[in-house]
Amino acid sequence: MEHQADAKRMFDERGYEGAVIHNQNPAHLLEKAVRDRVTESYYWKEQCFAVNEATLCDRAVEMTYLGGTYGQQKPTPFICLCLKLLQLLPERGIVLEYLHQTEFKYLSALAAFYVRLTFDPKDVYTTLEPLLADYRKLRRRTKDGGYSLTYMDQFIDDLLTKDRVCGTSLRKLPHRSLLEDLGQLEMRESPLGEELDEIDNDVSERSDGSEHSIGTPNGHEFNHERSASPEE
Repeated sequence: MEHQADAKRMFDERGYEGAVIHNQNPAHLLEKAVRDRVTESYYWKEQCFAVNEATLCDRAVEMTYLGGTYGQQKPTPFICLCLKLLQLLPERGIVLEYLHQTEFKYLSALAAFYVRLTFDPKDVYTTLEPLLADYRKLRRRTKDGGYSLTYMDQFIDDLLTKDRVCGTSLRKLPHRSLLEDLGQLEMRESPLGEELDEIDNDVSERSDGSEHSIGTPNGHEFNHERSASPEE
C-alpha cells in the first residue's frame, strides 16, 4: 500500500533526504524496535493513515492513557501518535498549542514527550518546567497490560530527569545546573519559595523560644494530595 511504502521510505536507514532533528532522521528518535512495533500495529495502519496536524488532535483527544508498549509488545496509541508527530514535524507553534491547551491532558502529555525528543536542551527546560505545576491525573499503561496512576508533574519530572520514558530511550539531557553555569538558563525559582521561607521563619521563631531544638518538619513533599487508585 502507498502509505506503507511512504512510511518505509521515512524509516529506512539508508538514503533518507528529509528534514533532520539532532542530525538524524526524526523517526530514529524512537528506538527501532518501537518503530517496528508501531508500523506493524493495527492502530498505526488504520488510525494514523492520512493524519495531519489538525486531525491528529482528533486521535489524541480519544486517548485515555499514556505509555510505550505493553503485553506482547503491543504499542499504545500514545507512542503511535508520537511517531506520527515525528513523521509530520509540525511547526513549533502548533506543538506549543498542543502543549498549553488545557482541555485534553493526554494531548498535552503527547506534546511534552515530543518536546523532550526534539527540542534543544535549553528549550526543553524552559518549555516543560512550567508543567511541573500541573497536577492533573494521568493513567499509564504498564508492561503487563495493567494501569498505574501518575500525574502530569511527575510525568514532566520523568522527562527532565530520566533517560528512558514510555519504554523508549531518550537523548541524554544535560543537567540543569550545567546549563546554568554556561549562562544558558537562569536559576530556577521554586513556586513554593515563599511558602518555604515562611516555614523556615516559623521554625526559627519556635526554636528561639524553646530550650529544645525542633526537628526539620516533614515538609519536603509539597505535592498535591494523591489518590491511591487510577482514574477511570
